[in-house]
Amino acid sequence: MDPILNSGDTAWMLISTALVILMTIPGLALFYGGLIRRENVLNTIFLSFISFAIVSILWFVYGYDIVFGQDMIGFMGTLTNPFFNGILESNLLSNYAPTIPKSLFAIFQMTFAAITVALISGAIVERMKFSAWLAFIPVWLTLVYLPIAHWVWGGGWLYQLGVLDFAGGLVVHLNCGMAALALVLLMGVRKNAKLLPHHLGYTVIGTGLLWFGWFGFNAGSALGATNLAVSAMIVTNTSAAIGMLTWILMDKLKTGKPTLLGALSGAVAGLAAITPASGYVNFTSALIIGFAAGIIGYLAVSYIKPRFGYDDALDVFGIHGVCGVIGTIGAGLFATSAINGVIKGGLFFGNPSQLGIQLLAIVAIGAYSLIMTLIIGKAIDKTIGLRVKDEHEIAGLDIHLHEESGYRLN
Repeated sequence: MDPILNSGDTAWMLISTALVILMTIPGLALFYGGLIRRENVLNTIFLSFISFAIVSILWFVYGYDIVFGQDMIGFMGTLTNPFFNGILESNLLSNYAPTIPKSLFAIFQMTFAAITVALISGAIVERMKFSAWLAFIPVWLTLVYLPIAHWVWGGGWLYQLGVLDFAGGLVVHLNCGMAALALVLLMGVRKNAKLLPHHLGYTVIGTGLLWFGWFGFNAGSALGATNLAVSAMIVTNTSAAIGMLTWILMDKLKTGKPTLLGALSGAVAGLAAITPASGYVNFTSALIIGFAAGIIGYLAVSYIKPRFGYDDALDVFGIHGVCGVIGTIGAGLFATSAINGVIKGGLFFGNPSQLGIQLLAIVAIGAYSLIMTLIIGKAIDKTIGLRVKDEHEIAGLDIHLHEESGYRLN
């Protein structure tokens, strides 16, 4: 039987696409914007917005084809429809989701590319030139994100091996975390490297929008209004909740006091960790994954970062990179065909080889993203420079880079 457009699936995917857009603008923008000094709030928010705008264009010019075009030796897709030529006019259904339009699948996938780039910005806030960020976005998207997304989702070599990454633990979270680490290693420590949130209220709103939008991120990756979408929604919420509670417990054990910032960090850690496994695991497994994310994410931020002295300002590596690894391993352990009938399962459900595939993907994607980002960052630094002037960094980027101020205070 030929595929037939399903209006329910199409409606759900339209909503899911809008939810992921909401995650980036304004969700991530506000989440990051509240965590830094008030002199940099507009610049920080701007980084997310400009990332979304640039990726929105480049994705349809060539990005979609490179990820989902016909595979070339496992590395990237063939560019056959530049500028999305003819696809909107054709009313074709998607090969990857045969009950929704191909164009809808394309814009849904665009939102993942956009938020991956925007997430990196949290590591380099308060010290990177805006011009350097503008140069970084298209180069990194082209040379890092698009190939990795093809490897995992578009028919590339990891896809052919059977890697499990339901909604982006590898493609989004590990990828952006390693890129963030590369940039901060190149740029060095800020003049004031303490985390000084000037408005946690912004971050609360941003976290709420991220949590809300993540249902489009994970449940939307079922690519239809199905039982799998419901399952992904439940385990996503579960992991976020237990991640938050675990981080609060860790705060209490270390400092004697629970913190709101810790609670928000734990929720995001739980969300990032469940992302790759959300379409493969049950409720109990989600509890374990979220609990592990709360503990290991906390240790990465509170102990590993100070121990090694890198200035990942808003803990992109510590939360997204590390928790993306946790969830990817979690999928290799706890995936079950009872949740998703198209997979064989993980180690604890009769398929031990899956864990090996997951570990291989972590090493390959982590190394590729780190090395390529180091090369890209070094090239930008040698040409236009990565870092702002010392006096601009000390006084704040809003006024010096944009001639604006987030607050007009007498």
